[in-house]
Amino acid sequence: MMPATAYAQSTGSVEFDKEAIVVTGSRTKDVGGIQTPDAAKSKAVVTQEMISRSGPGQTVLDTINIVPGVSFQNNDAYGNSGGTLTMRGFDSTRISYTLDGIQLNDSGNYNIYSNFSIDPELIEQVNVNLGSTDVDSPTASAVGGTINQRTRVPSENPSGLINASLGEFDYRRLFAMVDTGTFTKWGTRAFIAGSTSKYDNPFNNYGKLDRQQYNAKIYQPLGSGGDFVSIAGRYNQDRNNFFGSLPLRWDPSRTVGSGTGNRFPRNNDEREYDINYPCTTAAPRFETVAQIRVAGYVDPDAPNTCGTEFDRRYNPSNSINIRGNSKFSITDQLTLTVDPSFQYTKANGGGTSSAREFGYDINPTGGRANCSTAAPNANINCVGGYFGGSPYLNGVDLNGDGDTLDQVTVLTPSQTRTRRYAVVAGLAYEISNDHVVRVTYTHDYSNHRQTGQVGFVKANGEPVDVFPVNDPIAAASGVNLQKRDRQSYAILDKFAAQYRGQFGPLRVVIGASMPFFKRDLENFCFTSSASGFVECSGQDEALDAVIAANNPYSFNPTTGVITGFAPPGHRVLKYHKFLPDVGVVYNVTNAVSAFASYTKNISVPSTDNLYNAFYFPAGTAQAKPTPETTDSWDAGLRYSSSKIQASLAGWYTKFNDRLASAYDPELDKTVYRNLGRVDKWGIDGEIAYEPIRELTLYAFGSWMRSKIKENIQIGRFGTGANQVTDCDNVPAGAAPADIIRSCAFTKGNYESGSPKYSFGGSAVGRFSIFELGATVKRTGPRYVFDTNVPTYSGAIGSAAAVEIFPAKAPAYTLVNLDARMKLTMLKGLEKSYFQLNVYNLFDEFYVGGFNGGLNQAFSGTNYGNPNFVQIGAPRTISGTLSLAF
Repeated sequence: MMPATAYAQSTGSVEFDKEAIVVTGSRTKDVGGIQTPDAAKSKAVVTQEMISRSGPGQTVLDTINIVPGVSFQNNDAYGNSGGTLTMRGFDSTRISYTLDGIQLNDSGNYNIYSNFSIDPELIEQVNVNLGSTDVDSPTASAVGGTINQRTRVPSENPSGLINASLGEFDYRRLFAMVDTGTFTKWGTRAFIAGSTSKYDNPFNNYGKLDRQQYNAKIYQPLGSGGDFVSIAGRYNQDRNNFFGSLPLRWDPSRTVGSGTGNRFPRNNDEREYDINYPCTTAAPRFETVAQIRVAGYVDPDAPNTCGTEFDRRYNPSNSINIRGNSKFSITDQLTLTVDPSFQYTKANGGGTSSAREFGYDINPTGGRANCSTAAPNANINCVGGYFGGSPYLNGVDLNGDGDTLDQVTVLTPSQTRTRRYAVVAGLAYEISNDHVVRVTYTHDYSNHRQTGQVGFVKANGEPVDVFPVNDPIAAASGVNLQKRDRQSYAILDKFAAQYRGQFGPLRVVIGASMPFFKRDLENFCFTSSASGFVECSGQDEALDAVIAANNPYSFNPTTGVITGFAPPGHRVLKYHKFLPDVGVVYNVTNAVSAFASYTKNISVPSTDNLYNAFYFPAGTAQAKPTPETTDSWDAGLRYSSSKIQASLAGWYTKFNDRLASAYDPELDKTVYRNLGRVDKWGIDGEIAYEPIRELTLYAFGSWMRSKIKENIQIGRFGTGANQVTDCDNVPAGAAPADIIRSCAFTKGNYESGSPKYSFGGSAVGRFSIFELGATVKRTGPRYVFDTNVPTYSGAIGSAAAVEIFPAKAPAYTLVNLDARMKLTMLKGLEKSYFQLNVYNLFDEFYVGGFNGGLNQAFSGTNYGNPNFVQIGAPRTISGTLSLAF
């Protein structure tokens, strides 16, 4: 561990913010590689030395799990399958994830997909901002902080690196990189790198994870003053199966598995489960309508379950990004930075459905008749399209048995294609050595096309093509079937200014930004419910007219009652907010400094959730939720000496207008809406101690508390005076079941999904050519629901209801080990080594990642299905031979 410059997201922030280190990963004369940060905010930096000690190919989100305030549950020990991240209690959709200044969060739902990063060998360092972001950050959702990665600069000397890794679960990874060194008289240099990795999932008898990635960067210095232009690019291809997500319940009568009728394991002996693989589908058989109508005759072909399990789903993605960074010294005092970028993503989330070869009755008067047997009449109108959650072909023989009366398993993933352009530009003016100002402009333009084409499945349950969009199935009308059909433009224009001044022992940083967000949304489907359920014709204009005529839309502004289907439409929503950012650092002595900061952040409603609001007329409150905002305060002390460096920080965040799906009592419907305020506060601390050069010790810890300010109404049950219409004033005669179905009693509760505390440490010992390192982290319990109550089955509110999982997932402790032997005895390969990694050394069983939820679902008068949650990654041993030349 060690100190280095704390790079932020953009080149402009790098130049302006050359300060703050909390945790680093390379060694210098500083104490144990830990340099006390000198920033006005809580920040942390992890560098390549520490990243390289993690397991081969590991996501950096797992590496930064030693940063106070960060909690990450990895889905597997090698990192390809992602995981669950929280930071100071905020989930990943509210944390900005960037690479060289470009935003990696999904532009539609703000999710973080760790595979959108680059191979860990190429990451120079990771900068973590806890609870705040930089003024020029191109983010629409970072109310909880930022994680910024910087790609390494190509070496001036020709060199190469090969990392070959083998490990448990048939893990095979090969990484290779070549640096050209300086190859022109202008000092141009570059690198090119590639990697492949394949392995089995650790829990079932089917899943595989398969990745290949290619990176390159060219770097051109301009003069001798540090000016430069660089261009980097990355192509990533994943072909992974989902796995390890099981219902969080411990009913002893159920078996472990990923189906809704299964349960979560209780210990390591139970965590491996089998799915129906290999399997085959039943052979089709021909039948006529007349035969089917004969009493007692067999039904038409129905799909079996071969290939339909969650674990059989593929999660394929192809993604490209191109990143530019540049710095130009216009004068000795004036500096221009420009960082342009482009990203392209093609991905889907797998999944199957039962396609109907016959049509769908679009006329509700006939009770949605079965069009495989019912004859059309004035009240029955059978059409093709994607209706009621299923594709209807309306006269196409999918299975080739000669009739069009069957149901056939087909592939129906949610397809996404993204094109994203961005630029971050800034001008910095150095008034004097002690005073600097800068202004920045950020533009982020993302075109998000979301569709749901249908594809064929083979007889063995495998998809013919993991991307049905390549060759989709069409209805009899010739229109491609789609489960969703929409296009959005997420546009950000952000203006910011910042000042840094040094006044003796006092440094002041004052900034502010003004982001303007635009959401341009096109929905080509009808919206049939407040939760955003859609009915899609495939953009068949004639059929759209039939759908509208049979399901006319109406909205009563007085009662809020909605009937029919909301037609396809186009909406533009705009948001803006003034965001101040202020901080101070005061050097009490040469060894002790104090800091304090205030930051206001914003999270705009995601395009995914705004589409749900198409059920409501434009201009109503339900059609435009209020953005989330946070007011965050940080304050702390830092100590630095020749042997000890330490920091302790306290923080408080006021989280306003948090957004989630919840019942709207005025409309008597469940909608995406603002749920009120949550207060969060806590303490983060760390200390590094190096008694001798051969031993480095590091300890860290976090404690946090959150308090939800309001109870949330989730329904309206009961009759007369005993109907529950106000969760703060429940009628005395209300039945317990009606109370539970009406109210999520969250007031005063702790938010779900994030641990109350975490603490741990690491140690590195150096003995000649051998190095041994260990990291331990204890993660505290996590509530499953915001109601802070257990999960139940049975009748709601009855004495017969059974607790099937406690209110909290238990605390757990992970220990990771790394051992390295330097190969200094090999001439020309003195920087090479062999490394052994053991993830979860003591094979601790634990509940893996989940984001929590408001309350348990209900099914009528019974408790509904529990959340699905990942199994914690098991003990995993791997070895890496690293050859540097």
